Amino acid sequence: MAHVETHADLELESPDLVEGLPGVGLVGKIATDHIVQTLDMDHYASCYCEGIPRAVVYESGARSLRPPVRIYADESRDLLTLQSDVPVSPERAPDFSTCLAGWFEEMDATPLCLSGLAQKQGDVPQVFGIGSGEGASRLDDIGLDTPPENGLISGPTGALLAEVGELGHDGIGLVVEANPQFPDPEAARALVLQAIEPLTGIDIPTEQLVEQAEEIASAKEKLAKQMQEATEESSQAKPLGMYQ
Repeated sequence: MAHVETHADLELESPDLVEGLPGVGLVGKIATDHIVQTLDMDHYASCYCEGIPRAVVYESGARSLRPPVRIYADESRDLLTLQSDVPVSPERAPDFSTCLAGWFEEMDATPLCLSGLAQKQGDVPQVFGIGSGEGASRLDDIGLDTPPENGLISGPTGALLAEVGELGHDGIGLVVEANPQFPDPEAARALVLQAIEPLTGIDIPTEQLVEQAEEIASAKEKLAKQMQEATEESSQAKPLGMYQ
């Protein structure tokens, strides 16, 4: 049965949850992996939702097995992150989003959903924000730009935002210009500095994202290739054009 299983009893009060599903430029995954490592977050829950491949992951130097989609927590900062080591099946995205959105509602958690917009970039990738419920007001409060053109967020991330909106719950979608062909640590850094930090009020050092950009890109390249094979169905933001 699809569910989210918690492993600890923590005191969390209306936490923000940073969603890191793989997508264009792997921006969400890179940003979320960085936050988990930098803040030394604890494995709080495991996701057993439809659409997640039946698999386990392991770490170098450790014997324990873990599910490929996990939720981490920082109790002192009221922060959660969704870390995924695998692409979620686009065909099962509605079931996956229903499973997660129900848990978000139980936790009174506001998801910050991250998506890459496949575009050629300038020196600093631009970040845009959209939201449901109080999420839109929070974006106004930090002065984050609105999208410059019509667009659509597809895949599991889009399904999750849609489900949260249908439930009448607060949700935030963050869209960053990203390289569509390679892992993009610089776009992930822009997400952290321009949006995640001001929204959560948490200081998240990003020097390592710059210093280790080549190493990060190389480590994520295999997953990026898997995502490219399903570009039209994976989580991504894309322009719709004036008449669509």
